[in-house]
Amino acid sequence: MSDRRPIGFWLKLVDRLIDEQFALTLDEHGITRRQWQLLNVLASGPASVEQLDAEVAPFLQAATDDSPAESSVEHLTELIESAWVNATPTGYELTERGAAALARLEVVVADQRTRSTEGVSEQEYLTTVGVLERVARNLGFEA
Repeated sequence: MSDRRPIGFWLKLVDRLIDEQFALTLDEHGITRRQWQLLNVLASGPASVEQLDAEVAPFLQAATDDSPAESSVEHLTELIESAWVNATPTGYELTERGAAALARLEVVVADQRTRSTEGVSEQEYLTTVGVLERVARNLGFEA
C-alpha cells in the first residue's frame, strides 16, 4: 500500500517547485516572478497601484506585527528603470519596450508550463484547477 499524503503536502510542494522553476526561468531573463505577473496585468491596460496590488495579492506578503504589507511598487522600480513600465500621474502602464519583452518572455514561460504539465491531460488539468478553486472558495476566497 502506498503512503498517501494529504492535499496540503502536495499543494505546498507543487507551489514551492513552481516558484523555484519560475524563478530560475525568469531570472535567466533578468526578471522576477512578481515582475512577470505585474507585466501581465499591465498588458491589459494601465492600472493604479491599488489595482495592481489587488491583482497580485495572493503573491504579496501580508502585513505582520513586524512589517507592513508588501506592495507592487517595490517590484515596479526595476521595470521602470528598464523602460518596460511608465509611471503616470494615475498609475502605471506598459511601454512598447515592455510589451516586446513580455512577448519574448511569454514563449519562455509557455515552454516552462508545458514541461510542468507533461503527462497531464487537458481534462485532468481543468479538473484539478476546478477542485482547487472550490476548495479555496470553501475556505473563504472571494473574487
